[in-house]
Amino acid sequence: MSVTDADSLTIYVYSHRSPPVVTFSSLNSYKLLPQEMNEEFAVDPAQLLGAASDFSQQLGAISDASAQEFLNRFPLPAIIGALQTDASYPGLESALVECLERIFRTKYGASLIPHFMPFVIVGLGADSQKVKRLACICISCLLENTDRRVAVQLVLQNDIYPLLLGCLIDGDEQVAAASTDAIKGLASYPESMGIVFPANVNEATHLGNIAAKCSSLGRVRVLALIVKLFSISRSAASEVSKSNLLSLLEAEVKNTNDTLVTLSVLELIYELVEVQHSAEFLSKTILLQLLSSIISNGAAESILRSRAMMITGRLLSKENAFAFIDESSFKNVLSAIDKRFEFLESQDADECECALEALGQIGSSFQGATMVLSNTPPIGRHVVDAAFDRQQHGKQLAALHSLANIAGETRMGNNVFLTSAAEENLKSLIYDKASKTPKLIPSGLLLSVLQQDSEIRVAGYRLISGLVARTWCLIEIISRPEIIEIVTDTLTETNKIGMEARHKCCETVLGAFTSSSKLVNDPAYSGLVSKLQEAIRNGPYGARKRTEAQPQVATADRF
Repeated sequence: MSVTDADSLTIYVYSHRSPPVVTFSSLNSYKLLPQEMNEEFAVDPAQLLGAASDFSQQLGAISDASAQEFLNRFPLPAIIGALQTDASYPGLESALVECLERIFRTKYGASLIPHFMPFVIVGLGADSQKVKRLACICISCLLENTDRRVAVQLVLQNDIYPLLLGCLIDGDEQVAAASTDAIKGLASYPESMGIVFPANVNEATHLGNIAAKCSSLGRVRVLALIVKLFSISRSAASEVSKSNLLSLLEAEVKNTNDTLVTLSVLELIYELVEVQHSAEFLSKTILLQLLSSIISNGAAESILRSRAMMITGRLLSKENAFAFIDESSFKNVLSAIDKRFEFLESQDADECECALEALGQIGSSFQGATMVLSNTPPIGRHVVDAAFDRQQHGKQLAALHSLANIAGETRMGNNVFLTSAAEENLKSLIYDKASKTPKLIPSGLLLSVLQQDSEIRVAGYRLISGLVARTWCLIEIISRPEIIEIVTDTLTETNKIGMEARHKCCETVLGAFTSSSKLVNDPAYSGLVSKLQEAIRNGPYGARKRTEAQPQVATADRF
Protein backbone atom coordinates (compact mmCIF):
# COMPACT_ATOMS: atom_id res chain seq x y z
CA MET A 1 0.00 0.00 0.00
CA SER A 2 1.38 3.41 -0.94
CA VAL A 3 0.08 6.81 0.08
CA THR A 4 1.51 10.01 -1.41
CA ASP A 5 1.09 13.73 -0.65
CA ALA A 6 3.19 15.80 -3.04
CA ASP A 7 3.29 18.82 -0.71
CA SER A 8 4.64 17.04 2.29
CA LEU A 9 5.97 13.50 2.31
CA THR A 10 5.84 10.02 0.91
CA ILE A 11 5.16 7.07 3.19
CA TYR A 12 5.22 3.39 2.30
CA VAL A 13 3.49 1.27 4.90
CA TYR A 14 3.87 -2.50 4.93
CA SER A 15 3.08 -4.71 7.88
CA HIS A 16 3.40 -2.96 11.23
CA ARG A 17 5.35 -5.96 12.50
CA SER A 18 8.28 -4.58 10.51
CA PRO A 19 8.95 -0.83 10.64
CA PRO A 20 7.33 1.23 7.86
CA VAL A 21 9.59 3.00 5.41
CA VAL A 22 9.30 6.76 5.22
CA THR A 23 11.12 9.14 2.90
CA PHE A 24 11.04 12.87 3.52
CA SER A 25 11.17 15.35 0.68
CA SER A 26 9.73 18.66 1.78
CA LEU A 27 7.30 19.88 4.40
CA ASN A 28 5.20 22.86 3.40
CA SER A 29 2.32 22.36 5.80
CA TYR A 30 1.79 21.53 9.44
CA LYS A 31 -0.20 18.39 8.71
CA LEU A 32 1.00 15.39 10.65
CA LEU A 33 -0.24 13.04 7.93
CA PRO A 34 -1.85 13.52 4.50
CA GLN A 35 -5.64 13.49 4.46
CA GLU A 36 -5.75 10.17 2.57
CA MET A 37 -3.74 8.46 5.31
CA ASN A 38 -5.97 9.99 8.00
CA GLU A 39 -8.94 8.34 6.32
CA GLU A 40 -7.11 5.06 5.73
CA PHE A 41 -6.13 4.71 9.40
CA ALA A 42 -9.11 6.43 10.99
CA VAL A 43 -10.11 4.87 14.33
CA ASP A 44 -12.85 5.50 16.85
CA PRO A 45 -11.40 8.22 19.17
CA ALA A 46 -13.28 6.84 22.18
CA GLN A 47 -11.81 3.37 21.62
CA LEU A 48 -8.34 4.81 21.07
CA LEU A 49 -8.63 6.99 24.19
CA GLY A 50 -9.50 4.01 26.37
CA ALA A 51 -6.72 1.83 24.99
CA ALA A 52 -4.09 4.60 25.17
CA SER A 53 -5.07 5.48 28.75
CA ASP A 54 -4.81 1.85 29.85
CA PHE A 55 -1.46 1.46 28.11
CA SER A 56 0.09 4.64 29.56
CA GLN A 57 -1.03 3.70 33.07
CA GLN A 58 0.71 0.33 33.09
CA LEU A 59 3.02 -0.05 36.04
CA GLY A 60 6.74 -0.52 35.49
CA ALA A 61 8.73 -0.25 32.31
CA ILE A 62 7.05 -1.02 29.01
CA SER A 63 8.55 -4.01 27.20
CA ASP A 64 9.25 -4.14 23.47
CA ALA A 65 6.62 -6.89 23.13
CA SER A 66 3.99 -4.77 24.87
CA ALA A 67 4.76 -1.76 22.67
CA GLN A 68 4.62 -3.89 19.53
CA GLU A 69 1.36 -5.51 20.55
CA PHE A 70 -0.26 -2.11 21.09
CA LEU A 71 0.94 -0.83 17.71
CA ASN A 72 -0.39 -3.98 16.05
CA ARG A 73 -3.82 -2.98 17.33
CA PHE A 74 -3.42 0.73 16.62
CA PRO A 75 -0.80 1.41 13.92
CA LEU A 76 1.39 4.43 14.45
CA PRO A 77 -0.11 6.32 11.45
CA ALA A 78 -3.52 5.90 13.08
CA ILE A 79 -2.30 7.44 16.33
CA ILE A 80 -0.57 10.29 14.52
CA GLY A 81 -3.68 10.87 12.41
CA ALA A 82 -5.80 11.03 15.56
CA LEU A 83 -3.46 13.64 17.01
CA GLN A 84 -4.06 15.71 13.88
CA THR A 85 -7.78 15.29 13.40
CA ASP A 86 -9.17 14.49 16.86
CA ALA A 87 -6.95 16.63 19.11
CA SER A 88 -9.99 18.46 20.47
CA TYR A 89 -11.59 15.21 21.64
CA PRO A 90 -11.59 15.50 25.47
CA GLY A 91 -8.53 13.87 26.98
CA LEU A 92 -7.37 12.23 23.76
CA GLU A 93 -4.28 14.35 23.09
CA SER A 94 -2.89 13.88 26.61
CA ALA A 95 -3.53 10.13 26.54
CA LEU A 96 -1.93 9.67 23.12
CA VAL A 97 1.11 11.76 23.99
CA GLU A 98 1.70 9.79 27.20
CA CYS A 99 1.17 6.54 25.31
CA LEU A 100 3.59 7.48 22.53
CA GLU A 101 6.20 8.67 24.99
CA ARG A 102 6.23 5.26 26.68
CA ILE A 103 6.35 3.49 23.33
CA PHE A 104 9.24 5.58 21.97
CA ARG A 105 11.26 4.98 25.13
CA THR A 106 11.38 1.27 24.28
CA LYS A 107 14.00 -0.02 21.84
CA TYR A 108 11.26 -1.17 19.50
CA GLY A 109 9.52 2.19 19.61
CA ALA A 110 12.81 4.06 19.10
CA SER A 111 13.49 1.94 16.03
CA LEU A 112 10.37 3.42 14.41
CA ILE A 113 11.41 7.05 14.89
CA PRO A 114 13.74 7.21 11.82
CA HIS A 115 10.78 6.14 9.66
CA PHE A 116 8.54 8.87 11.07
CA MET A 117 10.88 11.86 11.04
CA PRO A 118 8.27 14.06 9.30
CA PHE A 119 6.03 13.57 12.33
CA VAL A 120 8.90 14.58 14.62
CA ILE A 121 9.67 17.68 12.54
CA VAL A 122 6.04 18.78 12.50
CA GLY A 123 5.78 18.06 16.21
CA LEU A 124 8.74 20.31 17.03
CA GLY A 125 6.84 23.20 15.43
CA ALA A 126 3.36 22.26 16.64
CA ASP A 127 1.14 24.67 18.56
CA SER A 128 0.45 22.02 21.19
CA GLN A 129 3.05 22.09 23.97
CA LYS A 130 2.38 18.43 24.70
CA VAL A 131 3.08 17.39 21.12
CA LYS A 132 6.14 19.63 21.03
CA ARG A 133 7.51 18.02 24.19
CA LEU A 134 6.84 14.55 22.73
CA ALA A 135 8.81 15.47 19.60
CA CYS A 136 11.77 16.56 21.74
CA ILE A 137 11.61 13.26 23.62
CA CYS A 138 11.61 11.45 20.27
CA ILE A 139 14.98 13.03 19.44
CA SER A 140 16.39 11.95 22.81
CA CYS A 141 15.12 8.39 22.27
CA LEU A 142 16.53 8.40 18.73
CA LEU A 143 19.98 9.36 20.02
CA GLU A 144 19.91 6.91 22.91
CA ASN A 145 18.55 3.80 21.24
CA THR A 146 19.57 3.83 17.59
CA ASP A 147 22.86 3.69 15.75
CA ARG A 148 24.81 6.84 16.58
CA ARG A 149 25.81 7.65 13.01
CA VAL A 150 22.28 7.14 11.68
CA ALA A 151 20.80 9.32 14.43
CA VAL A 152 23.27 12.17 13.89
CA GLN A 153 22.78 11.96 10.12
CA LEU A 154 19.01 12.23 10.52
CA VAL A 155 19.40 15.26 12.79
CA LEU A 156 21.66 16.91 10.22
CA GLN A 157 19.58 16.03 7.17
CA ASN A 158 16.37 17.27 8.72
CA ASP A 159 17.87 20.40 10.32
CA ILE A 160 16.56 19.35 13.72
CA TYR A 161 18.90 21.42 15.91
CA PRO A 162 17.37 24.87 15.11
CA LEU A 163 13.94 23.42 15.88
CA LEU A 164 15.17 22.15 19.25
CA LEU A 165 16.52 25.62 20.02
CA GLY A 166 13.12 27.07 19.14
CA CYS A 167 11.50 24.68 21.61
CA LEU A 168 14.05 25.68 24.25
CA ILE A 169 13.33 29.39 23.86
CA ASP A 170 9.60 29.45 23.10
CA GLY A 171 8.24 26.29 24.70
CA ASP A 172 6.77 25.99 28.16
CA GLU A 173 8.88 24.74 31.06
CA GLN A 174 8.38 21.05 30.26
CA VAL A 175 9.14 21.55 26.57
CA ALA A 176 12.29 23.51 27.42
CA ALA A 177 13.45 20.70 29.73
CA ALA A 178 12.81 18.04 27.07
CA SER A 179 14.61 20.14 24.47
CA THR A 180 17.59 20.60 26.80
CA ASP A 181 17.82 16.83 27.29
CA ALA A 182 17.75 16.27 23.53
CA ILE A 183 20.47 18.86 22.86
CA LYS A 184 22.57 17.45 25.68
CA GLY A 185 22.23 14.00 24.12
CA LEU A 186 23.29 15.42 20.78
CA ALA A 187 26.37 17.09 22.27
CA SER A 188 27.39 13.83 23.97
CA TYR A 189 28.57 12.39 20.65
CA PRO A 190 31.84 13.55 19.06
CA GLU A 191 30.18 13.25 15.62
CA SER A 192 27.58 15.87 16.51
CA MET A 193 29.64 18.16 18.74
CA GLY A 194 30.07 20.55 15.82
CA ILE A 195 26.30 20.95 15.49
CA VAL A 196 25.94 22.29 19.02
CA PHE A 197 29.24 24.19 18.99
CA PRO A 198 29.58 25.66 15.47
CA ALA A 199 33.07 26.86 14.60
CA ASN A 200 31.69 30.01 13.01
CA VAL A 201 30.78 32.49 15.78
CA ASN A 202 28.41 34.23 13.35
CA GLU A 203 26.34 31.08 12.92
CA ALA A 204 22.67 31.73 13.77
CA THR A 205 22.59 28.68 16.03
CA HIS A 206 25.65 29.77 18.05
CA LEU A 207 24.36 29.92 21.63
CA GLY A 208 25.93 33.33 22.14
CA ASN A 209 23.89 34.73 19.26
CA ILE A 210 20.75 32.97 20.46
CA ALA A 211 21.13 34.44 23.95
CA ALA A 212 21.65 37.95 22.59
CA LYS A 213 18.22 37.91 20.94
CA CYS A 214 16.27 36.33 23.81
CA SER A 215 14.08 37.68 26.55
CA SER A 216 15.45 37.41 30.09
CA LEU A 217 13.66 34.05 30.50
CA GLY A 218 15.10 32.82 27.22
CA ARG A 219 18.61 33.87 28.25
CA VAL A 220 18.33 31.99 31.52
CA ARG A 221 17.23 28.89 29.59
CA VAL A 222 20.21 29.21 27.24
CA LEU A 223 22.52 29.57 30.24
CA ALA A 224 20.94 26.51 31.85
CA LEU A 225 21.64 24.61 28.63
CA ILE A 226 25.27 25.77 28.68
CA VAL A 227 25.65 24.45 32.23
CA LYS A 228 24.17 21.08 31.19
CA LEU A 229 26.53 20.91 28.22
CA PHE A 230 29.48 21.80 30.46
CA SER A 231 28.66 18.89 32.76
CA ILE A 232 28.68 16.23 30.01
CA SER A 233 32.43 15.70 29.95
CA ARG A 234 35.74 17.52 30.03
CA SER A 235 35.78 17.67 26.22
CA ALA A 236 32.31 19.25 26.17
CA ALA A 237 33.40 21.73 28.84
CA SER A 238 36.41 22.56 26.69
CA GLU A 239 34.08 23.33 23.77
CA VAL A 240 31.96 25.54 26.02
CA SER A 241 35.08 27.39 27.09
CA LYS A 242 36.48 27.72 23.55
CA SER A 243 33.12 29.02 22.32
CA ASN A 244 33.36 31.77 24.96
CA LEU A 245 29.99 30.74 26.37
CA LEU A 246 31.08 31.14 30.00
CA SER A 247 31.30 34.88 29.31
CA LEU A 248 27.48 34.86 29.08
CA LEU A 249 27.37 33.87 32.75
CA GLU A 250 29.85 36.62 33.59
CA ALA A 251 27.70 39.21 31.81
CA GLU A 252 24.59 38.21 33.73
CA VAL A 253 26.41 38.30 37.08
CA LYS A 254 27.67 41.80 36.25
CA ASN A 255 24.15 42.97 35.43
CA THR A 256 22.58 43.93 38.76
CA ASN A 257 19.40 45.43 37.27
CA ASP A 258 17.30 42.31 37.82
CA THR A 259 17.82 40.53 41.14
CA LEU A 260 15.69 37.53 40.12
CA VAL A 261 17.71 36.95 36.95
CA THR A 262 20.99 37.35 38.86
CA LEU A 263 19.79 34.88 41.48
CA SER A 264 18.77 32.40 38.78
CA VAL A 265 22.20 32.71 37.19
CA LEU A 266 23.90 32.20 40.56
CA GLU A 267 21.91 28.99 41.00
CA LEU A 268 23.19 27.84 37.61
CA ILE A 269 26.76 28.70 38.58
CA TYR A 270 26.30 26.68 41.77
CA GLU A 271 25.31 23.73 39.59
CA LEU A 272 28.31 24.45 37.36
CA VAL A 273 30.88 24.42 40.17
CA GLU A 274 29.69 20.99 41.32
CA VAL A 275 31.13 19.54 38.10
CA GLN A 276 34.47 17.83 38.72
CA HIS A 277 36.38 19.77 36.05
CA SER A 278 34.87 23.17 36.90
CA ALA A 279 37.96 24.61 38.65
CA GLU A 280 40.07 24.06 35.55
CA PHE A 281 37.85 26.10 33.25
CA LEU A 282 36.40 28.64 35.66
CA SER A 283 39.94 29.68 36.59
CA LYS A 284 40.18 31.12 33.05
CA THR A 285 37.21 33.41 33.69
CA ILE A 286 36.57 36.32 36.04
CA LEU A 287 33.64 34.59 37.73
CA LEU A 288 35.50 34.13 41.01
CA GLN A 289 36.37 37.83 41.13
CA LEU A 290 32.75 38.72 40.38
CA LEU A 291 31.53 36.46 43.18
CA SER A 292 34.00 38.05 45.60
CA SER A 293 32.64 41.46 44.59
CA ILE A 294 29.08 40.36 45.35
CA ILE A 295 30.14 39.08 48.77
CA SER A 296 31.86 42.40 49.54
CA ASN A 297 28.94 44.51 48.27
CA GLY A 298 27.01 45.66 51.31
CA ALA A 299 24.35 47.21 49.07
CA ALA A 300 23.57 43.90 47.35
CA GLU A 301 20.64 41.74 48.41
CA SER A 302 21.56 39.43 51.27
CA ILE A 303 20.38 36.40 49.34
CA LEU A 304 22.80 37.22 46.52
CA ARG A 305 25.72 37.46 48.93
CA SER A 306 24.67 34.19 50.56
CA ARG A 307 24.55 32.33 47.26
CA ALA A 308 27.88 33.82 46.17
CA MET A 309 29.44 32.54 49.40
CA MET A 310 28.04 29.06 48.90
CA ILE A 311 29.28 28.95 45.30
CA THR A 312 32.81 30.03 46.18
CA GLY A 313 32.86 27.58 49.08
CA ARG A 314 31.84 24.72 46.82
CA LEU A 315 34.36 25.69 44.10
CA LEU A 316 37.31 26.18 46.45
CA SER A 317 36.59 22.95 48.33
CA LYS A 318 37.81 20.83 45.43
CA GLU A 319 41.14 19.13 45.97
CA ASN A 320 42.31 20.24 42.52
CA ALA A 321 41.29 23.87 43.05
CA PHE A 322 44.82 24.92 44.03
CA ALA A 323 46.16 23.40 40.81
CA PHE A 324 44.20 25.91 38.73
CA ILE A 325 43.17 28.81 40.99
CA ASP A 326 45.92 31.08 42.25
CA GLU A 327 46.42 31.72 45.95
CA SER A 328 45.52 35.40 45.66
CA SER A 329 42.02 34.47 44.46
CA PHE A 330 41.60 32.21 47.51
CA LYS A 331 42.70 35.03 49.78
CA ASN A 332 40.37 37.54 48.11
CA VAL A 333 37.39 35.27 48.75
CA LEU A 334 38.38 34.65 52.37
CA SER A 335 38.96 38.37 52.91
CA ALA A 336 35.53 39.21 51.47
CA ILE A 337 33.84 36.69 53.79
CA ASP A 338 35.92 37.84 56.75
CA LYS A 339 34.77 41.44 56.31
CA ARG A 340 31.13 40.39 56.15
CA PHE A 341 31.34 38.94 59.68
CA GLU A 342 31.73 42.50 60.98
CA PHE A 343 28.12 43.08 59.92
CA LEU A 344 26.67 39.61 60.47
CA GLU A 345 26.99 39.11 64.22
CA SER A 346 23.65 40.76 65.01
CA GLN A 347 22.04 40.84 61.56
CA ASP A 348 21.02 38.31 58.91
CA ALA A 349 21.19 34.83 60.46
CA ASP A 350 20.85 33.05 57.11
CA GLU A 351 23.75 34.96 55.60
CA CYS A 352 25.87 34.24 58.66
CA GLU A 353 25.13 30.53 58.41
CA CYS A 354 26.03 30.59 54.70
CA ALA A 355 29.32 32.31 55.51
CA LEU A 356 30.14 29.66 58.11
CA GLU A 357 29.14 26.84 55.78
CA ALA A 358 31.28 28.33 52.98
CA LEU A 359 34.30 28.40 55.29
CA GLY A 360 33.63 24.79 56.18
CA GLN A 361 33.46 23.84 52.50
CA ILE A 362 36.75 25.61 51.78
CA GLY A 363 38.27 24.06 54.91
CA SER A 364 37.35 20.53 53.90
CA SER A 365 40.46 20.31 51.71
CA PHE A 366 43.98 20.30 53.13
CA GLN A 367 44.98 23.50 51.33
CA GLY A 368 41.71 25.25 52.14
CA ALA A 369 41.86 24.37 55.85
CA THR A 370 45.46 25.56 56.00
CA MET A 371 44.46 28.94 54.54
CA VAL A 372 41.42 29.27 56.82
CA LEU A 373 43.72 28.81 59.82
CA SER A 374 46.78 30.67 58.56
CA ASN A 375 45.61 34.23 58.06
CA THR A 376 46.46 36.87 60.66
CA PRO A 377 44.16 36.79 62.48
CA PRO A 378 42.86 33.51 61.06
CA ILE A 379 39.38 33.70 59.60
CA GLY A 380 38.75 30.36 61.32
CA ARG A 381 38.20 32.32 64.54
CA HIS A 382 34.64 33.08 63.40
CA VAL A 383 33.92 29.36 63.04
CA VAL A 384 35.30 28.50 66.48
CA ASP A 385 33.44 31.37 68.17
CA ALA A 386 30.11 30.34 66.62
CA ALA A 387 30.62 26.59 67.20
CA PHE A 388 30.40 26.99 70.97
CA ASP A 389 27.85 29.81 71.08
CA ARG A 390 24.48 28.42 72.21
CA GLN A 391 22.57 31.65 71.55
CA GLN A 392 21.62 30.80 67.93
CA HIS A 393 20.93 27.15 67.13
CA GLY A 394 21.27 27.35 63.33
CA LYS A 395 24.46 29.36 63.54
CA GLN A 396 26.02 26.97 66.04
CA LEU A 397 25.02 23.93 64.00
CA ALA A 398 26.56 25.36 60.80
CA ALA A 399 29.73 26.31 62.66
CA LEU A 400 30.15 22.89 64.30
CA HIS A 401 29.89 21.10 60.96
CA SER A 402 32.28 23.61 59.40
CA LEU A 403 34.80 23.20 62.22
CA ALA A 404 34.55 19.40 61.80
CA ASN A 405 35.45 19.82 58.11
CA ILE A 406 38.37 22.10 58.94
CA ALA A 407 39.60 19.66 61.60
CA GLY A 408 39.70 16.93 58.96
CA GLU A 409 36.66 14.73 59.62
CA THR A 410 36.15 14.33 55.85
CA ARG A 411 39.84 14.01 54.97
CA MET A 412 41.78 10.78 54.79
CA GLY A 413 45.08 9.65 56.27
CA ASN A 414 47.83 12.22 56.73
CA ASN A 415 45.66 14.95 55.20
CA VAL A 416 43.86 15.25 58.54
CA PHE A 417 46.87 17.13 59.91
CA LEU A 418 47.68 20.60 58.60
CA THR A 419 50.85 22.65 58.61
CA SER A 420 52.44 23.28 62.00
CA ALA A 421 51.31 26.94 61.97
CA ALA A 422 47.72 26.02 61.08
CA GLU A 423 47.66 23.28 63.75
CA GLU A 424 48.93 25.68 66.38
CA ASN A 425 46.28 28.25 65.44
CA LEU A 426 43.53 25.62 65.59
CA LYS A 427 44.60 24.58 69.08
CA SER A 428 44.98 28.18 70.27
CA LEU A 429 41.56 29.24 68.94
CA ILE A 430 39.80 26.40 70.78
CA TYR A 431 41.70 26.87 74.05
CA ASP A 432 41.18 30.65 73.91
CA LYS A 433 37.45 30.18 73.34
CA ALA A 434 37.23 27.75 76.27
CA SER A 435 39.10 30.11 78.58
CA LYS A 436 36.49 32.81 77.96
CA THR A 437 33.60 30.57 79.00
CA PRO A 438 32.62 28.91 82.28
CA LYS A 439 33.80 25.61 80.77
CA LEU A 440 37.45 26.79 80.93
CA ILE A 441 38.89 23.87 78.93
CA PRO A 442 38.04 22.27 75.53
CA SER A 443 36.60 19.10 77.08
CA GLY A 444 34.00 21.27 78.80
CA LEU A 445 33.03 22.82 75.47
CA LEU A 446 32.76 19.42 73.77
CA LEU A 447 30.71 17.97 76.63
CA SER A 448 28.37 20.93 76.42
CA VAL A 449 27.85 20.21 72.72
CA LEU A 450 27.08 16.53 73.37
CA GLN A 451 24.51 17.48 76.00
CA GLN A 452 22.39 19.42 73.50
CA ASP A 453 19.77 18.22 71.00
CA SER A 454 20.30 15.46 68.44
CA GLU A 455 21.30 17.73 65.53
CA ILE A 456 23.96 19.45 67.61
CA ARG A 457 25.19 16.09 68.98
CA VAL A 458 25.68 14.73 65.46
CA ALA A 459 27.81 17.76 64.62
CA GLY A 460 29.66 17.22 67.91
CA TYR A 461 30.44 13.61 67.02
CA ARG A 462 31.83 14.78 63.69
CA LEU A 463 33.94 17.45 65.39
CA ILE A 464 35.41 14.97 67.88
CA SER A 465 36.11 12.53 65.01
CA GLY A 466 38.12 15.24 63.29
CA LEU A 467 39.94 16.66 66.30
CA VAL A 468 40.75 13.46 68.19
CA ALA A 469 43.73 12.63 65.97
CA ARG A 470 45.55 15.45 67.79
CA THR A 471 47.10 14.33 71.08
CA TRP A 472 45.98 17.43 72.96
CA CYS A 473 42.34 16.80 72.00
CA LEU A 474 42.56 13.06 72.63
CA ILE A 475 43.72 13.75 76.20
CA GLU A 476 40.88 16.25 76.68
CA ILE A 477 38.33 13.64 75.59
CA ILE A 478 39.55 10.54 77.42
CA SER A 479 40.06 12.58 80.60
CA ARG A 480 36.35 13.43 80.65
CA PRO A 481 34.35 10.30 81.58
CA GLU A 482 31.06 12.06 80.77
CA ILE A 483 32.11 12.39 77.11
CA ILE A 484 33.05 8.71 76.89
CA GLU A 485 29.73 7.73 78.50
CA ILE A 486 27.73 9.63 75.86
CA VAL A 487 29.83 8.44 72.95
CA THR A 488 29.63 4.76 73.97
CA ASP A 489 25.97 4.76 75.01
CA THR A 490 24.19 2.84 72.24
CA LEU A 491 20.82 4.19 73.38
CA THR A 492 21.76 7.88 73.13
CA GLU A 493 20.66 8.29 69.51
CA THR A 494 17.33 7.34 68.02
CA ASN A 495 17.79 8.15 64.31
CA LYS A 496 20.05 6.56 61.71
CA ILE A 497 22.32 9.58 61.11
CA GLY A 498 22.90 10.04 64.82
CA MET A 499 23.60 6.36 65.41
CA GLU A 500 26.13 6.19 62.59
CA ALA A 501 27.87 9.43 63.64
CA ARG A 502 28.18 8.22 67.24
CA HIS A 503 29.54 4.85 66.12
CA LYS A 504 32.13 6.46 63.84
CA CYS A 505 33.14 8.72 66.72
CA CYS A 506 33.78 5.61 68.88
CA GLU A 507 35.97 4.14 66.16
CA THR A 508 38.06 7.28 65.67
CA VAL A 509 38.56 7.76 69.43
CA LEU A 510 39.66 4.14 69.81
CA GLY A 511 41.94 4.38 66.77
CA ALA A 512 43.61 7.53 68.08
CA PHE A 513 44.00 6.06 71.57
CA THR A 514 45.51 2.72 70.49
CA SER A 515 47.97 4.46 68.17
CA SER A 516 49.40 6.42 71.11
CA SER A 517 51.87 4.09 72.85
CA LYS A 518 52.23 6.50 75.74
CA LEU A 519 48.52 6.67 76.56
CA VAL A 520 47.58 3.08 75.81
CA ASN A 521 49.93 1.83 78.56
CA ASP A 522 48.68 4.34 81.14
CA PRO A 523 46.80 2.41 83.89
CA ALA A 524 44.51 5.43 84.39
CA TYR A 525 42.78 4.51 81.12
CA SER A 526 42.74 0.73 81.58
CA GLY A 527 38.99 0.34 81.07
CA LEU A 528 38.69 2.74 78.15
CA VAL A 529 39.64 0.32 75.37
CA SER A 530 37.17 -2.39 76.41
CA LYS A 531 34.38 0.18 76.76
CA LEU A 532 35.00 1.57 73.28
CA GLN A 533 35.44 -1.90 71.76
CA GLU A 534 32.14 -3.09 73.19
CA ALA A 535 30.33 -0.04 71.79
CA ILE A 536 31.92 -0.65 68.40
CA ARG A 537 31.08 -4.38 68.42
CA ASN A 538 27.44 -3.56 69.03
CA GLY A 539 27.42 -1.58 65.77
CA PRO A 540 25.59 1.67 65.14
CA TYR A 541 22.13 0.14 65.71
CA GLY A 542 22.82 -3.45 66.77
CA ALA A 543 22.28 -3.06 70.51
CA ARG A 544 18.88 -1.44 70.23
CA LYS A 545 16.18 -3.83 71.38
CA ARG A 546 13.26 -4.48 69.10
CA THR A 547 10.08 -3.36 70.80
CA GLU A 548 7.11 -5.52 69.94
CA ALA A 549 3.55 -4.29 70.16
CA GLN A 550 2.06 -5.23 73.52
CA PRO A 551 -1.68 -5.86 73.99
CA GLN A 552 -3.33 -3.77 76.64
CA VAL A 553 -6.39 -4.84 78.60
CA ALA A 554 -8.62 -2.17 80.08
CA THR A 555 -12.10 -2.01 81.51
CA ALA A 556 -14.57 -0.86 78.86
CA ASP A 557 -16.27 2.47 79.38
CA ARG A 558 -19.96 2.06 80.06
CA PHE A 559 -22.64 4.65 79.72
